[in-house]
Amino acid sequence: MSRKTNSLILMLVGFSCIVILSLAAFRLLTPQEDLKSKYDYKDFESAKKCRSCHPGIYEQWSQAMMSQAYTHHWDEIEYFNLAVPHAAAKPDLKDPVDGCNGCHTPLAFIGGKQFPPPRPSEKSMANESVSCEVCHLTQSAQTDPPFNFSYLIRPGMTKFAGRTPTVESPAHKIVTNDFFRTTEFCGNCHNEKNPFGVWVKSTQLEWKEGPYAKEGVHCQDCHMPKGGPFLNALMTKPYNDARIHLFHGAHDPGKVRGTIEVRIHPDIREAEPGESVIFTVALFNQKTGHKFPTGSVEDRIAWLNVEATDSKGKVYHLNVDKKGFVGEEYTISGDYLAYQDMGVPLGLPDFKGVQRDGIPTGDRIFRMPYFDPEGRMTIMQWNTAKQGVDYRIGPRETKVEKFTFRIPNDAAPGVMTVKAVLNYQLLVKPVADFLKVPPDESEIKHVNDHSTSIQILP
Repeated sequence: MSRKTNSLILMLVGFSCIVILSLAAFRLLTPQEDLKSKYDYKDFESAKKCRSCHPGIYEQWSQAMMSQAYTHHWDEIEYFNLAVPHAAAKPDLKDPVDGCNGCHTPLAFIGGKQFPPPRPSEKSMANESVSCEVCHLTQSAQTDPPFNFSYLIRPGMTKFAGRTPTVESPAHKIVTNDFFRTTEFCGNCHNEKNPFGVWVKSTQLEWKEGPYAKEGVHCQDCHMPKGGPFLNALMTKPYNDARIHLFHGAHDPGKVRGTIEVRIHPDIREAEPGESVIFTVALFNQKTGHKFPTGSVEDRIAWLNVEATDSKGKVYHLNVDKKGFVGEEYTISGDYLAYQDMGVPLGLPDFKGVQRDGIPTGDRIFRMPYFDPEGRMTIMQWNTAKQGVDYRIGPRETKVEKFTFRIPNDAAPGVMTVKAVLNYQLLVKPVADFLKVPPDESEIKHVNDHSTSIQILP
């Protein structure tokens, strides 16, 4: 065989390898299957059937938000009162709005034929939310990075898990799948890109860019911690490293509490009325592997409130010092109207909006604002054309805020106590009140606080 022929063969082989590798990469980047309505409800088991062999896991799941992703009051209000009528008014939004079900009720998305699915009060299989079948039928992600229900799910008697089975199940086959140990598993739904190409949810991506990814600390380590001995199934022995299926996160006050460390100190310890004291507050994210807040950032609000109390009990509110960065106006609370685009789905053409923040004026807010196509702040992620400044607190990040306080002339002599409090709400209260969302969604969750003191001279 000639040298020329050898070269040609090598070139063809090399070209073939490139084509094969390119196709493999393409499969990672392009969904392989459109799962919308591909199956029927009857192809899937109810979580109650799983309960017969996995009672402990079922009870954990049943009180977790995973079991309420479709039935939870705010999710129902947001979907049926805002998203569905918005898609009716703007038909190009129908597919993205239908896609909400891909993560909030995957069995309805994969196995249902009706969009929107029945309301929770009709008690259809859509109420399964994110059930046992959803996770334990997931084989892989179909995109890289994973997002927008990119899971590959096929119904059947083969269930996947991260643990190597020690017994044979009488109800189904168990196959170990290393994908369960990855954050990409979670990213299937905890990353979301909307019709405008905006990453409106990016929790897994935030983790990937942070320090915990480099250290091998995964989502499951914090949100499904190991705990035992625990009986995963009636026919097995207890495991000392069983994964807890409570999925505790933003809705769990115990998970939120202490997430951010707060420390405050003054630049001087004694001051006369009329003199200015600068209080510095350091906020350190010691606990989350992603930014705080994360997830539905369009809804969330965390804010720092600082108040001084003099020796006679009179309380003074301190305003945060401005830093001067672009977009800062959205990170300091004030008397502003926002969320006017809710008027479209609500049939209110002249809707003026509601209060943007609903917290004391002058407090520092840790958020990332979402803007509709007209540049107004929105809580409707499917209608988000762009995002503003990201002033959330990243993993192991410290933000430093200053509060310059001129001691009032009427401040009583003696010890003045100054307290910094970091608060958190899942949904800004003015929106919750306007849409009649039950109060637990907008209740103030206490994250942390710290106090210092100065002496007010006569």
